[in-house]
Amino acid sequence: MREAVTGVSFVVSPAAFFQTNVRAAEILASLVLEAVPEGARTLDLYAGAGLFALPLAQRGQSVTAVEESREAAADGEASLRLNRIPPERCRFIAKPVEATLRTIRSAEAVVLDPPREGCTEDVLEDVFGRLQPAVAVYVSCNPEALARDLKTIARHRYTIGSIQPVDMFPHTAHVEAVVRLTR
Repeated sequence: MREAVTGVSFVVSPAAFFQTNVRAAEILASLVLEAVPEGARTLDLYAGAGLFALPLAQRGQSVTAVEESREAAADGEASLRLNRIPPERCRFIAKPVEATLRTIRSAEAVVLDPPREGCTEDVLEDVFGRLQPAVAVYVSCNPEALARDLKTIARHRYTIGSIQPVDMFPHTAHVEAVVRLTR
């Protein structure tokens, strides 16, 4: 399947996760693009098929996208080629976030789009305690997990610059939130 979001064409395998509401995905990606400073070396955690990584790379960022699903990472790499984005601008790592974070030495910006249960304590400590990016963008589909994780993030002297809800499925309770955090 192919979808287009923020001017990027995405190749999506049948079993790979991709936002089903493409219009709302466009809003999510636009909010992330607005929040990440241009030129910042960016780490995209729980990257999926590259919904945020590819538009950032197309804009000129240097992005490392980490995604546990090999199928989703392969879709991201296929989309990278389809859009003729230079491979040095975006690299996909098909490994768990927790294992990969230990090998990352620095990032100027971090995008987190964790599963419904939110981030593990180890991921939050690695990102906000060790890496300490100037800017982080947390995309959450679970307000309870987001609230819990923001308490931990705040202990590392990060402040919330903005929180923008995005109604993913009108007439349901499914709302995503895009939070911009600065140190």
